[in-house]
Amino acid sequence: MGHSAPRYAVLEGLGDAVAATLGARLIAVRQTHDEYCFTVQRESIAEALELLRDNHDYQQLVEIAGVDYPARAERFEIVYCLLSLTKNHRIRVACTTDENTPVPTVTTLWPVAGWLEREVYDLFGVIFAGNPDLRRILTDYGFRGHPFRKDFPLTGYSEMRYSEEQGRVVYEPVKLAQDFRNFDFLSPWEGADYPLPGDEKAPDGPPQVDIPKTTEKQSDTGAGKQANKEAAKPSDNADKGPDNKGGKA
Repeated sequence: MGHSAPRYAVLEGLGDAVAATLGARLIAVRQTHDEYCFTVQRESIAEALELLRDNHDYQQLVEIAGVDYPARAERFEIVYCLLSLTKNHRIRVACTTDENTPVPTVTTLWPVAGWLEREVYDLFGVIFAGNPDLRRILTDYGFRGHPFRKDFPLTGYSEMRYSEEQGRVVYEPVKLAQDFRNFDFLSPWEGADYPLPGDEKAPDGPPQVDIPKTTEKQSDTGAGKQANKEAAKPSDNADKGPDNKGGKA
């Protein structure tokens, strides 16, 4: 099965050409599904992106994404998705960092990076040195933590509600009515390989139907003229009143 992303032209020799341009800034190159990803040194990320923009015609910064690998010493990977409008080609450039080491901003290259860096800061807690307006953009004021980190609890730390007594929005610690339940159901087309709730009531387990029962003719269903005639007859209790004694009101 092929990749779900749209296909782009494969530029022969692109990896070697970009590697030569980046020089010592480049750490690793990987290619998957005909798309290159260049990992560069964190302190050189702005210089590397400027070289790709000016020397290789990757004019547009499409997205800045964050990935969290908690087991790594530098747990966060910052991925810059670039698009060349003239070549109809995309590449990715990545760098790594930890919770305390800032990444140089690229707002001097693309002003739109200000919004994208704020999103990564909000969701992952990555700091971008030089961003003129580095503050939360998706979560609320006073939000605690960064929700896209792998160690962030599913419930969060606090919940918000409107207090009729205080006449304002209040924040309180999360209170769960019941714990999370883990479901392990398989595809409904395949069925589960363990008893489902209610199956224990059957002495031999759930019924197994090898040959479904079907109706080949109308008489098998009980329908027909005779059934319609019987249905048209008045009920024995049709004229009885509420006291079921047959009296009329």
